Amino acid sequence: MADNHISSVMNPRVKRIVRLRAHRKRADGGWTIVEGKREIARAIEAGIEFKEFYVCRDLTGGDFSEGYYTSLKAPVYETTKPVFKKIAYGSRMEGILGLCAPNSMSFSDFPDKADPVILIVESVEKPGNLGAMLRTCDGAGIDGVIICDARTDIYNPNVIRASLGTVFSLPVVVSPGTEALAFCRKRGLKICAATPTGATVYSNIKFNNGIALVVGSEDNGLSELWTASADIRVKIPMRGRADSLNVSASAAILLYEIIRQRST
Repeated sequence: MADNHISSVMNPRVKRIVRLRAHRKRADGGWTIVEGKREIARAIEAGIEFKEFYVCRDLTGGDFSEGYYTSLKAPVYETTKPVFKKIAYGSRMEGILGLCAPNSMSFSDFPDKADPVILIVESVEKPGNLGAMLRTCDGAGIDGVIICDARTDIYNPNVIRASLGTVFSLPVVVSPGTEALAFCRKRGLKICAATPTGATVYSNIKFNNGIALVVGSEDNGLSELWTASADIRVKIPMRGRADSLNVSASAAILLYEIIRQRST
């Protein structure tokens, strides 16, 4: 690794990594940034191809297995602290960053099982919220996620960070809403729309059979496509002044209620 040392923030590789923070650059090249030990490990476990790694040994705390990363046949570049600070995109700098080419999934990647639970996320804009929902889905053992009319790409580095890398271990499909609806109808899934104007409190619903839980954007909620097509419209009771919860909090409450009912 001695020949692969980067000490200047003006190095072309450093500039290229910084440009990958922009969605257009990620989309054009098909590569994205993964930073952090857990995030990289989960991507590797999912079979994601890495192009190269960047390591700052002053930040890894000695917890770096050179053999593990070099066995992936991707070059490893050592950096100084100033260089790593330049390429890092979060405050939790663990001293390891990689460039990878994420896989594109389709509906055929969803497990073919009876009575699945699918989360559909429509037009969510904030990467942190999307990442938090993916982390919840992983924790709850949800069967798949559909991102409709996305306003942030699922491999935004902040989505990856907020999901703790679980975006790589879940079946996640990006799809127009009409195609997602057709998939749900084809699979016989009961569509449950989460909306503050829902007729029924979520805890009064029996979530049996296959379920597609649909949550909407932070600002505008669900579109008419989903509110008109829903078999059930549920709400979370609000006892204070706010009329709704953060979308990731709402999704967590509803998904774990579905799982709770199925485990009793």
